[in-house]
Amino acid sequence: MYIILVYDIETQRIAKVLKLCRQYLVWIQNSTFEGELSPLQYKELQAKLKKIINPKKDSIIIFYHKAGLKPNKQVIGITKNEEQTFL
Repeated sequence: MYIILVYDIETQRIAKVLKLCRQYLVWIQNSTFEGELSPLQYKELQAKLKKIINPKKDSIIIFYHKAGLKPNKQVIGITKNEEQTFL
């Protein structure tokens, strides 16, 4: 499945969330990641994120498409990180 993950995390937890997300997805912009994950990888990532964040203070939004189709993307301005093949 294709994933887009965005987060708003308190400062003391950002490094842990960033490091975890980079293990599964490609960083594309501040607090934003994308990539293909298997259903198992998706569940693992969710479980690990839940152990790090404070659900009363932090927010993670995950957009996904189960068919595995990558949506069209248009970047206006600079690209923060060139897409890479990581899986």
